Amino acid sequence: MIQCPRCGIQVTELHPVEPDLIAKLQAAGEANLPPQVCAGCISDLRRTLAATSGGVLMQQERAKEQHRQQLWKSRVLLVKKARLCMSQKLYADAAVNYEKYLKILDIVFDVKKGERLKPEAFKDTARTTELTVVASVYWDLLRIYDTHEKYGDRMANAAKQLALFIQFTPIYPDIIRKAESFQKSAKNPQIVKQFLKLSDKERPRCFIATSAFANPQSPEVLSLREFRDFTLRNSKAGRRFIAVYYRISPRVACLLDKHTWLKPAVRAFLRFMIKCVS
Repeated sequence: MIQCPRCGIQVTELHPVEPDLIAKLQAAGEANLPPQVCAGCISDLRRTLAATSGGVLMQQERAKEQHRQQLWKSRVLLVKKARLCMSQKLYADAAVNYEKYLKILDIVFDVKKGERLKPEAFKDTARTTELTVVASVYWDLLRIYDTHEKYGDRMANAAKQLALFIQFTPIYPDIIRKAESFQKSAKNPQIVKQFLKLSDKERPRCFIATSAFANPQSPEVLSLREFRDFTLRNSKAGRRFIAVYYRISPRVACLLDKHTWLKPAVRAFLRFMIKCVS
C-alpha cells in the first residue's frame, strides 16, 4: 500500500497529475501540488478546477456587464460634448465624440465586427427613446462628412443608418424637411437624395391609425408602430398579420377619411388596444 501525498489515504497505486491540470490549478491559486496522487484526488482536483473556472467566468461576465453599464452612462457626456462642438463649428471634434458614442452602443449591444447597429437592439422599453438620439447623431454626422469629398463613404454610411433609425422616431418629418433643404447646398447632393428615397422606402405606413388620429407622429401611432416593429415582427403569426393588415388597411383608411364620424370610435378602440399591448 502507498500513502497518497495529498490526502494521506493508503492506496494501491498513485497516478501522475497531468502537467496541464497542474498549470491551470496553480493559475487558480492551488500551490504545492504533488506530481502523483491517488485516483480520488485526481477526481477532486478536476472538480476543483471546474468550480474555479466557473467562478472565474462568472467574475469575467460580471466585470463585462459592469463595464457595459459604465459605458452606457458615459454616452450622455459624449453626445453633449459633440453638440457643443457643433454649436462652436468644431466639426472634427464633434465627429470624434459622435463616433465614440456609436462605438459605445456597438459594445453595449454586442454588435459583431462587420455588422451595423440596428433599431431592433433597442427593444427594451427603457432604451427605445435612445432611437431618437441615434437618429440625430447620424443626421449630424451626415452633414459633417459632407464637408469633404474624402468622407463620401462615411457620409453614405451615415445616410443609410439615418434612414434605418429615423422611421422609429418622432423627428422623422423634421429631418426630412431639413434634408430636402440641405440637398440644395450639399457638396454630395446625390447621397442626400439617396437618403430621402431610402427613408421613404424604409418607412412602412400605419394607415388606419394615421387616418384615425390625423397625425403620423401622434403618441398612439408611434406606440402601435413600436408594437408592430418590436413585437409582431418577431413571430411568424405576427408577420402574417402585418401582411394582411397592409392589404386591407388602405381601403379602411379611405373609408375613415370619407366618413369622419367613424374616427372617434376607431380612436377609442385603438387606445384600448394600446393599453392591452403595453
